[in-house]
Order: sequence, then structure tokens, then C-alpha cells
Amino acid sequence: MDRPLGMLAELTYRCPLRCGYCSNPTGPHSRSSELTTEQWRRVLDEARALGVLQVHLSGGEPLLRRDLPGLVAHAHRTGLYTSLITGGQSLTTDRLAALVASGLDHIQISFQDADATAADTIAGRPAHLRKLAAARLVKEAGLPLTLNAVLHRANIHHTGELIDLARRLRADRLELANAQYYGSALLNLRSLLPTRAQLDAAEHLVREARPSGPPEIVYVRSDLHDGVPKPCMHGWGSRQFTVTPCGDVLPCPAAARIPGLDVPNVRQLSLPDIWFHSRAFNRFRGTEWMPEPCRGCPFKETDHGGCRCQTFQLTGDPAATDPACRLSPHHALVRALVDDAGTTAPDVIRYRA
Repeated sequence: MDRPLGMLAELTYRCPLRCGYCSNPTGPHSRSSELTTEQWRRVLDEARALGVLQVHLSGGEPLLRRDLPGLVAHAHRTGLYTSLITGGQSLTTDRLAALVASGLDHIQISFQDADATAADTIAGRPAHLRKLAAARLVKEAGLPLTLNAVLHRANIHHTGELIDLARRLRADRLELANAQYYGSALLNLRSLLPTRAQLDAAEHLVREARPSGPPEIVYVRSDLHDGVPKPCMHGWGSRQFTVTPCGDVLPCPAAARIPGLDVPNVRQLSLPDIWFHSRAFNRFRGTEWMPEPCRGCPFKETDHGGCRCQTFQLTGDPAATDPACRLSPHHALVRALVDDAGTTAPDVIRYRA
């Protein structure tokens, strides 16, 4: 069995933004339920001993954790490469200096659009100008900078402008990832799912821009349009895992939505016990769990059966063949969604509480 290479540490679900595509669980989240500083330090120690090389400090908004510099310093001492994933709203010169002094290696800032008005509308509050300022601070501090934009029907037509923005900000990397339909994104699917023409146009712009970089451009296409499921997480419980603010450990960030998974928690079990022995991590490992047509498919070691969370949300059965696959008995569900996106006007985007 492979050991993990990366850990997504969701330090908090608290966030000042209200993005209609957010994949975090909906509803209010209490600070009192979050892991303490000491508990996170133990998690970082166990992760490094397990083989993890990189930790992504995320949320919600991780800058809302006052102990963030201390957690970065602890991760740095263990030998972990630390990446901060932030909306940048409270990234000041002093806070960034403290993080750099603690050993932070990289910062990723999320952008909702290249246009300020459109971006603030998507974020649910005026946020774009602060993001620009935060990105400039990162470059002045000498840290590698990644910009991330979740693409959907309301902003995918600005893909070229997002590439230009990344260049103006001297970003080292730009991630353009089509929305994954969990949490608020599932609630707003009719408004967010782009048409095939929009996807093709965005991908064309990316292909044209790549040879003249920087930045390095990573483009993640939606798998709902082409009949080929995405190889989610390189396979269930294969390379990465997520630790939620309350200490639940998941094979992927959305896995908590799958019923009966018996999600383990670091308050009761160690990370090695969870990774190697828990039912949650072994449930969809390998290929033995697969039904037909996946079991006999020559691509099963490539696409790993697709996304279990997407499959559950569309069919109610996490062990079914991913409806994104053209061979799935449930593929008509996806075809209906795609056809609807091309013929109907989007609804008003609803934001999570």
C-alpha cells in the first residue's frame, strides 16, 4: 500500500467570503469544535512520520487561526513543505512577515474573477482589491505565488483575463479548475455549470497561453461534458488525505457526504491507523469494489472508477459507476445536466450561511 505524499489541513471552516461554488459543508461552524494547537501539532508529527512531504494549510480561511504562525513553524521543523491556501483578506505585511519567519514555503491566493465587480459579486463581499494587495505582498516577500480560480458559468468567459491578471501579478503558477459540485456548488449547479462551448473556448485560451509563460498554467476541465471520468485524487486513499477542522480524516475533501463511511477522527486514532486500517480508507481502494462495467474496463487503473462523491450525489450509490463515464448506466443523468446548461438561463446563485 502506498504511503501518502500530501495532507490537506483544513484548519477552520470559518470564512469571511460567501462564494456560491464553495465545496465546504454548509451551515454555521463553531470555533470550539476545531482541533487545538497541540492536537494539530500531533497531527503534523504523525503526518510526517507517515511519509507526507507537503501540507496544504487551508480552510475556510486559515488566517483566522491565531496560531497559524506556530503551526507553520512546527510543520517546518518536522521537514514538511508548507503551502498556505488563502483568500488573502487579512494578509498584512506584519502577518506575512511572521509566516515567512516561521518557515512558510508557498502561498496560494484564490481569485473569483479578473474583473473587480464580478469578483466581488461572486465572493459575496468587496474582496478583490485586498486580494490584489495580498498577491503583491507575497511577491515582495520573495515567496512563490499561485493564483487559483474556480471556473464556472459566471466567470469562465474571463479565462483570458485571469491569465493576464496572473502575469501582471508575476504569479509563478495559475490553477484554473472547473467547479466541483459539492456543498453550495451542488445547490447552485444550474447557475454554475458551463456549456461545452464555454469549456472549449477556455481550454483553447489556455493552450495558446502556455508556451509564452510564466506562469505555469494548470487547467482542470469539467468531466461532466466528455464522457470520461476524472481520475479523482489518483485513486481513493492513494496519495493524499484531508483532516477537517474537527479532526475527521477523509480520503478526499468531500468524502464526509458519503453515508455509512464510518469516518475516523484523530482524537481517537493515529494517522497511521487511519491510513492503513480504517474502513473509510479501504472502502474504495484498488479495484475489487468496482461493479461492471468498471471491473472489466481497461482504464480502471487510470481513472480509478471516477469520483465516489460525485457518483453518490448524482445516483445515491457511492459504489456505482461514475455517471460522468459514457459507459455508466447512469450517464443520462449527466447528459441531462449538460443539455440543461446549454439551453436554460442560469438561476440566481444562492450563498451558504
